[in-house]
Amino acid sequence: MAIEVRAATEYDDVAAVVGPKNPASNVCFCLSYRLLSSKENVELRGPARADRVRELCALDPPPGVLAYDGDEVVGWAGVHPRADTSFAKNRKIPHIDDLDVWSVWCIRVRPGHRKVGISHHLLAGAVDFAREHGAPAIEGYPVDNRGEKVDPTMAYVGTRALFERAGFTKAADTESVVGGFPRVLMRLDLR
Repeated sequence: MAIEVRAATEYDDVAAVVGPKNPASNVCFCLSYRLLSSKENVELRGPARADRVRELCALDPPPGVLAYDGDEVVGWAGVHPRADTSFAKNRKIPHIDDLDVWSVWCIRVRPGHRKVGISHHLLAGAVDFAREHGAPAIEGYPVDNRGEKVDPTMAYVGTRALFERAGFTKAADTESVVGGFPRVLMRLDLR
């Protein structure tokens, strides 16, 4: 398996990984953290959510990266400057300094492709993507599950161990909890 990670510029591929099964649905598309305003996230209904993702995919930089196994899209990682995400104002996830860091907030691998290391490729690709766009550092906010099983619906934030294997170190505790586990702020300096 040769996994390639590329910028998420293809809307159909993003939709294949994080889009809802029902195009009229009001969920996911990995928008809740990407949008600065929770009001905008709530107001985007059905096809308007898809339209917003199409717009984001056309921007430079696009909203994240996609992993491919050959021509098949198999995963997604949401990564963008923190200032352009809801983490810019999040009261439960601290800012440890004024550095213009990037955030990686979602790592999703399609069913049928899990447990073969694609999340590691996605996180490495997110780091490379941020570095190529001049990020001085990149942060993630995974759960500190201490090896315990994480509910698959909540695993999108990643685990502390995943981030540690990618060279990130714990920079702070947070007040956020996902799936019953505390989240920690993990950071990798890219300078």
